[in-house]
Amino acid sequence: MNLRDVLPVAAGALALAISSQVAQSQSFPTQPLRIVVPLAPGGPIDLLARAVAENMSASLKQPVVVENKPGAGGNLGAESVAKSAPDGHTLLAALGTTLTVNPHVYPKMPIDMLKDLRPVANMASTSQMLVVHPSVPANSLSEFIALAKNEKMSYAHAGHGSPGHLAMEYFRLKTGLPEMTPVPYRGNAPLVTDLLGGQIKVGFVATAGVIQHVRAGRLKGFAVSSKERSLLAPDIPTVAESGYPDFNFLTYFILLAPSDVPDATLAVLERDARLALANDDLRKKFANQDVIILAQGAAETAALIKSEYDLWANVAKAAKMKAE
Repeated sequence: MNLRDVLPVAAGALALAISSQVAQSQSFPTQPLRIVVPLAPGGPIDLLARAVAENMSASLKQPVVVENKPGAGGNLGAESVAKSAPDGHTLLAALGTTLTVNPHVYPKMPIDMLKDLRPVANMASTSQMLVVHPSVPANSLSEFIALAKNEKMSYAHAGHGSPGHLAMEYFRLKTGLPEMTPVPYRGNAPLVTDLLGGQIKVGFVATAGVIQHVRAGRLKGFAVSSKERSLLAPDIPTVAESGYPDFNFLTYFILLAPSDVPDATLAVLERDARLALANDDLRKKFANQDVIILAQGAAETAALIKSEYDLWANVAKAAKMKAE
Protein backbone atom coordinates (compact mmCIF):
# COMPACT_ATOMS: atom_id res chain seq x y z
CA MET A 1 0.00 0.00 0.00
CA ASN A 2 1.42 3.34 -1.07
CA LEU A 3 0.61 6.15 1.35
CA ARG A 4 3.36 8.69 0.90
CA ASP A 5 1.28 10.80 -1.47
CA VAL A 6 -1.56 11.19 1.03
CA LEU A 7 -1.81 14.84 2.05
CA PRO A 8 -3.11 16.12 5.36
CA VAL A 9 -6.76 17.19 5.17
CA ALA A 10 -7.54 20.89 5.59
CA ALA A 11 -8.40 21.95 9.11
CA GLY A 12 -11.94 23.00 8.18
CA ALA A 13 -12.69 19.70 6.47
CA LEU A 14 -11.36 17.77 9.44
CA ALA A 15 -13.61 19.61 11.84
CA LEU A 16 -16.70 19.16 9.67
CA ALA A 17 -16.05 15.46 9.09
CA ILE A 18 -16.26 14.52 12.75
CA SER A 19 -18.01 17.46 14.35
CA SER A 20 -21.11 15.47 15.28
CA GLN A 21 -19.09 12.95 17.29
CA VAL A 22 -16.94 15.61 18.89
CA ALA A 23 -20.04 17.44 20.06
CA GLN A 24 -20.96 14.39 22.12
CA SER A 25 -17.75 14.62 24.18
CA GLN A 26 -17.50 18.20 25.31
CA SER A 27 -16.26 17.11 28.74
CA PHE A 28 -13.08 15.55 27.33
CA PRO A 29 -10.30 16.02 28.28
CA THR A 30 -10.67 16.56 32.00
CA GLN A 31 -6.99 16.15 32.95
CA PRO A 32 -3.50 16.13 31.41
CA LEU A 33 -2.86 13.57 28.68
CA ARG A 34 0.08 11.19 28.45
CA ILE A 35 1.58 9.76 25.26
CA VAL A 36 3.69 6.66 25.87
CA VAL A 37 6.53 6.05 23.41
CA PRO A 38 7.69 2.43 23.83
CA LEU A 39 11.23 3.25 22.71
CA ALA A 40 14.18 5.19 24.08
CA PRO A 41 14.11 8.98 23.68
CA GLY A 42 15.69 10.76 20.74
CA GLY A 43 14.46 8.66 17.82
CA PRO A 44 12.17 9.93 15.05
CA ILE A 45 8.95 8.69 16.60
CA ASP A 46 9.88 10.18 19.97
CA LEU A 47 10.58 13.55 18.37
CA LEU A 48 7.35 13.44 16.37
CA ALA A 49 5.32 12.45 19.43
CA ARG A 50 6.71 15.44 21.32
CA ALA A 51 5.87 17.82 18.48
CA VAL A 52 2.35 16.42 18.22
CA ALA A 53 1.94 16.59 22.00
CA GLU A 54 2.84 20.26 21.99
CA ASN A 55 0.32 21.08 19.27
CA MET A 56 -2.43 18.93 20.82
CA SER A 57 -1.86 20.55 24.20
CA ALA A 58 -2.72 23.93 22.68
CA SER A 59 -5.91 22.70 21.01
CA LEU A 60 -7.10 20.48 23.86
CA LYS A 61 -6.23 23.09 26.50
CA GLN A 62 -4.59 20.45 28.67
CA PRO A 63 -0.93 19.50 29.11
CA VAL A 64 0.13 16.57 26.93
CA VAL A 65 3.32 14.90 28.13
CA VAL A 66 5.45 12.20 26.52
CA GLU A 67 6.74 9.28 28.56
CA ASN A 68 9.34 6.84 27.21
CA LYS A 69 8.77 3.25 28.26
CA PRO A 70 11.13 1.03 26.24
CA GLY A 71 11.38 -2.72 26.54
CA ALA A 72 10.52 -6.00 24.80
CA GLY A 73 10.51 -4.51 21.33
CA GLY A 74 7.77 -2.03 22.24
CA ASN A 75 5.55 -4.60 23.93
CA LEU A 76 6.10 -3.16 27.41
CA GLY A 77 4.84 0.32 26.56
CA ALA A 78 2.00 -1.02 24.43
CA GLU A 79 0.81 -3.20 27.29
CA SER A 80 0.85 -0.30 29.74
CA VAL A 81 -1.43 1.75 27.48
CA ALA A 82 -3.74 -1.13 26.60
CA LYS A 83 -4.31 -1.78 30.31
CA SER A 84 -4.75 1.88 31.27
CA ALA A 85 -8.12 3.51 31.92
CA PRO A 86 -9.93 3.74 28.55
CA ASP A 87 -10.81 7.40 29.01
CA GLY A 88 -8.58 8.83 26.28
CA HIS A 89 -6.05 10.40 28.62
CA THR A 90 -3.35 7.78 27.94
CA LEU A 91 -2.18 7.16 24.38
CA LEU A 92 0.51 5.14 22.62
CA ALA A 93 2.79 6.43 19.85
CA ALA A 94 4.32 3.27 18.39
CA LEU A 95 6.03 1.99 15.31
CA GLY A 96 3.57 0.10 13.15
CA THR A 97 5.80 -2.97 13.40
CA THR A 98 5.10 -3.18 17.14
CA LEU A 99 1.53 -4.00 16.17
CA THR A 100 2.06 -5.96 12.98
CA VAL A 101 5.34 -7.85 13.43
CA ASN A 102 5.71 -8.51 17.17
CA PRO A 103 2.69 -10.84 17.37
CA HIS A 104 4.36 -13.12 14.80
CA VAL A 105 7.84 -13.25 16.30
CA TYR A 106 7.36 -13.14 20.07
CA PRO A 107 6.32 -16.53 21.48
CA LYS A 108 4.29 -14.87 24.24
CA MET A 109 2.53 -11.55 23.80
CA PRO A 110 1.25 -9.62 26.83
CA ILE A 111 -1.74 -8.23 24.87
CA ASP A 112 -3.59 -8.75 21.60
CA MET A 113 -2.29 -5.85 19.50
CA LEU A 114 -5.32 -5.83 17.20
CA LYS A 115 -7.97 -6.13 19.90
CA ASP A 116 -6.57 -4.31 22.92
CA LEU A 117 -5.55 -1.09 21.18
CA ARG A 118 -7.59 1.22 18.98
CA PRO A 119 -6.03 3.38 16.24
CA VAL A 120 -6.36 7.14 16.51
CA ALA A 121 -4.22 8.20 13.54
CA ASN A 122 -1.40 7.11 11.28
CA MET A 123 0.89 10.04 11.87
CA ALA A 124 3.75 9.51 9.42
CA SER A 125 6.03 7.15 7.56
CA THR A 126 9.75 6.89 6.89
CA SER A 127 11.99 4.79 4.67
CA GLN A 128 15.25 2.87 4.85
CA MET A 129 18.25 2.96 2.53
CA LEU A 130 20.36 -0.04 1.56
CA VAL A 131 23.98 1.02 2.06
CA VAL A 132 27.29 -0.80 1.82
CA HIS A 133 30.89 -0.03 2.68
CA PRO A 134 32.92 1.22 -0.31
CA SER A 135 35.03 -1.95 -0.24
CA VAL A 136 32.05 -4.03 -1.39
CA PRO A 137 32.71 -4.76 -5.11
CA ALA A 138 29.32 -3.62 -6.39
CA ASN A 139 28.14 -0.26 -7.70
CA SER A 140 24.41 -0.79 -8.17
CA LEU A 141 21.56 -2.74 -6.65
CA SER A 142 21.65 -5.34 -9.41
CA GLU A 143 25.40 -5.84 -8.94
CA PHE A 144 24.92 -6.17 -5.19
CA ILE A 145 22.17 -8.77 -5.59
CA ALA A 146 24.34 -10.79 -7.98
CA LEU A 147 27.19 -10.64 -5.48
CA ALA A 148 24.99 -11.60 -2.52
CA LYS A 149 23.63 -14.63 -4.38
CA ASN A 150 27.12 -16.06 -4.65
CA GLU A 151 28.83 -14.87 -1.49
CA LYS A 152 27.86 -15.49 2.13
CA MET A 153 27.09 -12.09 3.64
CA SER A 154 26.34 -10.52 7.00
CA TYR A 155 24.28 -7.40 7.56
CA ALA A 156 23.85 -4.94 10.40
CA HIS A 157 20.59 -3.99 12.08
CA ALA A 158 19.65 -1.93 15.12
CA GLY A 159 18.08 -4.74 17.11
CA HIS A 160 15.70 -7.63 16.52
CA GLY A 161 12.50 -6.43 14.89
CA SER A 162 14.02 -3.03 14.07
CA PRO A 163 13.12 -1.47 10.71
CA GLY A 164 16.54 -2.33 9.28
CA HIS A 165 16.17 -5.96 10.30
CA LEU A 166 12.70 -6.23 8.80
CA ALA A 167 13.61 -4.35 5.63
CA MET A 168 16.54 -6.67 4.91
CA GLU A 169 14.58 -9.87 5.51
CA TYR A 170 11.74 -8.59 3.33
CA PHE A 171 14.26 -7.55 0.67
CA ARG A 172 15.97 -10.92 0.82
CA LEU A 173 12.71 -12.79 0.28
CA LYS A 174 11.58 -10.51 -2.54
CA THR A 175 14.90 -10.76 -4.41
CA GLY A 176 15.53 -14.45 -3.83
CA LEU A 177 18.72 -13.94 -1.85
CA PRO A 178 20.01 -16.77 0.34
CA GLU A 179 20.08 -16.42 4.10
CA MET A 180 22.34 -13.67 5.39
CA THR A 181 23.78 -13.47 8.90
CA PRO A 182 22.10 -10.68 10.90
CA VAL A 183 24.39 -8.77 13.25
CA PRO A 184 22.39 -6.85 15.88
CA TYR A 185 23.52 -3.51 17.33
CA ARG A 186 22.17 -1.44 20.18
CA GLY A 187 20.78 1.30 18.00
CA ASN A 188 21.74 3.03 14.76
CA ALA A 189 24.67 5.10 16.06
CA PRO A 190 27.09 2.20 16.72
CA LEU A 191 25.81 0.44 13.62
CA VAL A 192 26.68 3.39 11.36
CA THR A 193 30.08 3.74 13.05
CA ASP A 194 30.94 0.14 12.18
CA LEU A 195 29.58 0.50 8.64
CA LEU A 196 31.86 3.49 8.13
CA GLY A 197 34.80 1.56 9.56
CA GLY A 198 34.12 -1.53 7.48
CA GLN A 199 33.68 -3.85 10.49
CA ILE A 200 30.26 -4.66 9.01
CA LYS A 201 29.61 -3.88 5.36
CA VAL A 202 25.88 -4.03 4.61
CA GLY A 203 22.69 -2.72 6.13
CA PHE A 204 19.33 -1.06 5.64
CA VAL A 205 19.49 2.14 7.70
CA ALA A 206 17.17 5.13 8.12
CA THR A 207 17.82 7.38 5.13
CA ALA A 208 18.28 10.49 7.27
CA GLY A 209 21.00 8.74 9.28
CA VAL A 210 23.25 7.83 6.35
CA ILE A 211 22.60 10.24 3.49
CA GLN A 212 25.45 12.57 4.53
CA HIS A 213 27.88 9.64 4.42
CA VAL A 214 26.58 8.53 1.01
CA ARG A 215 27.03 12.05 -0.36
CA ALA A 216 30.57 12.18 1.00
CA GLY A 217 31.45 8.81 -0.54
CA ARG A 218 31.99 7.12 2.81
CA LEU A 219 29.17 4.68 2.02
CA LYS A 220 27.48 3.53 -1.19
CA GLY A 221 23.71 3.98 -1.33
CA PHE A 222 22.01 1.50 -3.63
CA ALA A 223 18.27 1.94 -3.10
CA VAL A 224 15.55 3.24 -0.79
CA SER A 225 12.77 1.03 0.48
CA SER A 226 9.77 3.26 -0.30
CA LYS A 227 7.81 3.28 -3.57
CA GLU A 228 8.87 6.88 -4.23
CA ARG A 229 12.36 8.30 -4.00
CA SER A 230 13.29 9.99 -0.76
CA LEU A 231 13.13 13.76 -0.65
CA LEU A 232 16.54 13.62 1.02
CA ALA A 233 18.06 11.43 -1.68
CA PRO A 234 16.31 12.09 -5.00
CA ASP A 235 19.26 10.63 -6.93
CA ILE A 236 19.04 7.24 -5.19
CA PRO A 237 16.62 4.85 -6.93
CA THR A 238 13.98 2.82 -5.13
CA VAL A 239 14.04 -0.96 -4.87
CA ALA A 240 10.73 -0.91 -6.74
CA GLU A 241 12.10 0.91 -9.77
CA SER A 242 15.20 -1.28 -9.76
CA GLY A 243 13.36 -4.39 -10.90
CA TYR A 244 11.09 -5.27 -7.97
CA PRO A 245 7.91 -3.20 -8.59
CA ASP A 246 5.88 -4.58 -5.69
CA PHE A 247 8.57 -3.86 -3.09
CA ASN A 248 7.49 -1.20 -0.62
CA PHE A 249 8.78 -1.05 2.93
CA LEU A 250 7.79 1.86 5.15
CA THR A 251 7.91 2.33 8.89
CA TYR A 252 4.69 3.90 10.15
CA PHE A 253 4.31 6.04 13.28
CA ILE A 254 0.89 5.26 14.74
CA LEU A 255 -1.08 6.88 17.56
CA LEU A 256 -3.39 4.56 19.52
CA ALA A 257 -5.68 4.43 22.54
CA PRO A 258 -7.02 1.59 24.70
CA SER A 259 -9.62 -0.40 22.77
CA ASP A 260 -12.56 0.59 24.99
CA VAL A 261 -12.15 4.33 24.59
CA PRO A 262 -15.59 5.83 23.76
CA ASP A 263 -16.29 6.72 20.14
CA ALA A 264 -16.87 10.37 20.98
CA THR A 265 -13.56 10.61 22.83
CA LEU A 266 -11.78 8.91 19.95
CA ALA A 267 -13.28 11.48 17.59
CA VAL A 268 -11.80 14.33 19.63
CA LEU A 269 -8.40 12.66 19.72
CA GLU A 270 -8.47 11.93 15.99
CA ARG A 271 -9.45 15.50 15.17
CA ASP A 272 -6.81 17.12 17.35
CA ALA A 273 -4.04 14.71 16.35
CA ARG A 274 -4.68 15.32 12.66
CA LEU A 275 -4.91 19.06 13.18
CA ALA A 276 -1.60 18.94 15.07
CA LEU A 277 -0.01 17.09 12.16
CA ALA A 278 -1.41 19.54 9.59
CA ASN A 279 0.92 22.25 10.89
CA ASP A 280 3.12 23.39 7.97
CA ASP A 281 6.19 24.00 10.11
CA LEU A 282 5.93 20.53 11.61
CA ARG A 283 5.56 18.94 8.16
CA LYS A 284 8.59 20.79 6.76
CA LYS A 285 10.74 20.04 9.80
CA PHE A 286 10.11 16.31 9.64
CA ALA A 287 10.34 16.12 5.85
CA ASN A 288 13.94 17.20 6.33
CA GLN A 289 14.39 14.04 8.41
CA ASP A 290 12.71 11.83 5.78
CA VAL A 291 9.59 11.57 7.95
CA ILE A 292 6.57 12.11 5.71
CA ILE A 293 3.47 13.33 7.53
CA LEU A 294 0.36 11.34 6.59
CA ALA A 295 -2.24 12.36 9.21
CA GLN A 296 -4.57 9.50 8.31
CA GLY A 297 -7.68 8.96 10.36
CA ALA A 298 -8.72 6.07 12.57
CA ALA A 299 -10.56 4.01 9.94
CA GLU A 300 -7.74 4.21 7.38
CA THR A 301 -5.20 3.38 10.04
CA ALA A 302 -7.12 0.32 11.18
CA ALA A 303 -7.25 -0.97 7.59
CA LEU A 304 -3.51 -0.36 7.17
CA ILE A 305 -2.67 -2.22 10.39
CA LYS A 306 -4.73 -5.24 9.32
CA SER A 307 -3.07 -5.30 5.89
CA GLU A 308 0.43 -5.01 7.37
CA TYR A 309 -0.39 -7.62 10.02
CA ASP A 310 -1.28 -10.17 7.34
CA LEU A 311 1.80 -9.28 5.27
CA TRP A 312 4.21 -9.73 8.16
CA ALA A 313 2.61 -13.00 9.22
CA ASN A 314 3.78 -14.41 5.88
CA VAL A 315 7.19 -12.71 5.93
CA ALA A 316 7.98 -13.77 9.49
CA LYS A 317 7.11 -17.36 8.70
CA ALA A 318 9.09 -17.46 5.46
CA ALA A 319 12.12 -15.79 7.06
CA LYS A 320 11.84 -17.89 10.23
CA MET A 321 11.95 -14.74 12.34
CA LYS A 322 11.78 -15.24 16.10
CA ALA A 323 12.41 -12.80 18.92
CA GLU A 324 15.67 -13.41 20.76
